Amino acid sequence: MAYRGRVPNAESLGLMLQQGRLARGLSQRALAAELGLTQRWVSEMEAGKPGKLTERLFTMLDATGVRLYAELDPPIASDDDA
Repeated sequence: MAYRGRVPNAESLGLMLQQGRLARGLSQRALAAELGLTQRWVSEMEAGKPGKLTERLFTMLDATGVRLYAELDPPIASDDDA
């Protein structure tokens, strides 16, 4: 079952991203490699450490009354689950 929820801040966004990564059985290092990023960047994003872009995004969302929602898809079934 998919999970859908409001994302009011960087911390909530980080938690949703972490849950999505874990649901797919990926380590931070594996996800970082897949995306061409560093493990540190993935870790900081999941911890909700706001960078300038994230900080500005949530400030603008608040100022304009726009709400951000995210949906976490169910985990992808592996061959072992069949």
